[in-house]
Amino acid sequence: MYITNSLLTLFPHLICALTLPQQHPIAPSSNTLSISSQIQPLSLSQPLIGFGTWNLNISPENTTETVAYAIEIGYRQIDCAAAYQNEVDVGRGIKEGLKRAGLKREDIWITSKLWNDHHGDYENVEKGLNQTLKDLGLDYLDLYLMHWPIGFAPDGTKNLDHVQTYKSLISLPKSRVRNIGVSNFSPLQLKNVVSTGTIPYTHQMELHPYLQQSAWVATHKALGIKMTAYSPLGNTNPTYHSSSSSSSPSSSSSSKDQKETIPPLLQNEILNEIAQSRNCTPAQVALKWNIGRGISVIPKSSHKQWIEENLQAENCELTHSDLTKLRFVGRKWLRRFNDPGEDWGVRLFEGLEGV
Repeated sequence: MYITNSLLTLFPHLICALTLPQQHPIAPSSNTLSISSQIQPLSLSQPLIGFGTWNLNISPENTTETVAYAIEIGYRQIDCAAAYQNEVDVGRGIKEGLKRAGLKREDIWITSKLWNDHHGDYENVEKGLNQTLKDLGLDYLDLYLMHWPIGFAPDGTKNLDHVQTYKSLISLPKSRVRNIGVSNFSPLQLKNVVSTGTIPYTHQMELHPYLQQSAWVATHKALGIKMTAYSPLGNTNPTYHSSSSSSSPSSSSSSKDQKETIPPLLQNEILNEIAQSRNCTPAQVALKWNIGRGISVIPKSSHKQWIEENLQAENCELTHSDLTKLRFVGRKWLRRFNDPGEDWGVRLFEGLEGV
């Protein structure tokens, strides 16, 4: 298991947890840290399979129809964000989907994310929330995440005080935000927000067979923090196509200077062999691999067949041998696809794999 020095330094009490096998969830320990839990949802917990809306900008009508169809056929989690610039259309899809499925708002889990331009004090954070609720046409969110630990000030400077923003999230009325969480945090940044006394309900991060982050996953399980995997199908996301030509050759190095061809995840030979032997699709194998680790997945598609197939991923049964092969995939083709740090002039994911 790949364990960075930063994890051992920042969370020394979790060393034993980090040495456990990745497919055996670690029960949160009440003796690990003296911290309070984030408020729990009234009657609904975060589903293990959700529908993602990043890059779902087909057309306003098609975006609305796609989200409505996802809810109609059984998705009970919709993942949104202000940065996706489609929350109005997604909100219409949620309304239509609930109508078709005969559901009430409280029957589904809705997540959205605070964008970087609304970091800082409570007033600024509340403005971000208000706009998202207005765009989605909702009265409340089940989960509101800090999208990145970096804020953008109006004058172009970067606000690196993610703790101040997190405290503002904590102060939001529970009638409008049931749970709060973070996304794309490093070990030090996570420790900083945990130290406030209110642990995040969820940490959303890039997780797929090319970026397995097993020790980081174990850390969250030991802390009692749920995880959501974005881009669970790896470089299938068209945003990553320009960066799919290189990978780090092993788990001990992620240097972008050491390049080799990396196959699209769903075309990976090992993944396809497993899929064929289990009568599953490659996408279902990748999704079930994360689900088996207790991680929620939020795949996105505008194709009805793939939307339906992804929802059935829980039915794909993987053996111990399959999991061993998938661990090899992560060692050979270790790759992080989403890292805007260079464009933003900041260092992200410090102490983690793939940087």
